[in-house]
Amino acid sequence: MITHRLCHLVAVCLTVICMATASHTQTADLEFVTVERPPFAMSGNDAPSGFAIDLMTAIAAEMGQTISFEVADSFPEMLQLVETAQVDGAIANISITRDRESRMDFSQPIYHGGLRILVPRQQGGVSIWSTLFSLDLALAILAAFALLLGGGMLMWLFERDKQPYFEGSAREAMFPSFWWALNLVVNGGFEERMPRSAFGRLFGTFLVISSLFIVSVFVAHITASLTVSAISGSIHSVSDLDGKRVGTTEGSTAAIFLEDRNMAFSGYDSLDALLGDFENGELDAVIFDGPILAHYAQNEGAQYGEVLDSVFRPESYGIALPTGTPLREDINVALLRLIETGAYSDLSEKWFGGTH
Repeated sequence: MITHRLCHLVAVCLTVICMATASHTQTADLEFVTVERPPFAMSGNDAPSGFAIDLMTAIAAEMGQTISFEVADSFPEMLQLVETAQVDGAIANISITRDRESRMDFSQPIYHGGLRILVPRQQGGVSIWSTLFSLDLALAILAAFALLLGGGMLMWLFERDKQPYFEGSAREAMFPSFWWALNLVVNGGFEERMPRSAFGRLFGTFLVISSLFIVSVFVAHITASLTVSAISGSIHSVSDLDGKRVGTTEGSTAAIFLEDRNMAFSGYDSLDALLGDFENGELDAVIFDGPILAHYAQNEGAQYGEVLDSVFRPESYGIALPTGTPLREDINVALLRLIETGAYSDLSEKWFGGTH
């Protein structure tokens, strides 16, 4: 009986010791924070996933550590948790900047990306078609018809008693007179049905000379309208953003870029709200991290937008760490080891289709 109780006591002690050890191990695990940024980090039902999550998990394994992830509600909140050392670090598409480096530490770059521009899909074609059916062009065409009809009817007034072509009532002569004026403008003169009256010849000469200028001005107006509308309606680079409805997230490197250049933009608290307004047609362009925009345009945003090819501001993303943390060196060593062994390339191929 005593032996049985002794064994039971030993078992209880071992259980307590194991629980204490497990508790100690849990508190010693790395606690990282991230934010919703596909394909770097995506919250799921069980646990976050994405390139940054897989990479940090692999780094922790190389360090002999386990790791847990918390998903912050916003990018600034994520950085604040790092800056105040409430977590061991943060990983996502975190650009390494001078300002952030002064408030926290960073690992070696984990990805080389940069800022790109998201625009509505097939923006150029929509602009030209809208111009072809614009009110200005319709008014110009109506004005041309009115001038031709007015000139033809005036010639009918001068010539109605002088030649058979202009005989008949005003109603009957409307189309023949319009057709006469149209041929004069198109051909630059007339070989048949030359005016016979003095006023008709004088007016006909005036029409021939003025038609050269009228046609030139009319064609130039239409060409200029189409060209200006096509250029102003399309965005091909940062220089085309002036006067456009541009959006990005508050506090991002894209926002800082636009502010430094005094470019007007709308700031959003979240990426979801930003892309939501873009899908609703409330924005002409979105400025943000290229990999994020490319993933969006290739997946859920495929019907809404396309990303311009050029990266107008290259950036490097790193792992954000509290200032002075001893983890920095271990993380860098583990990251370099993953690069040397090819594990990093495998993750890059998995999430981006290539190395970066």
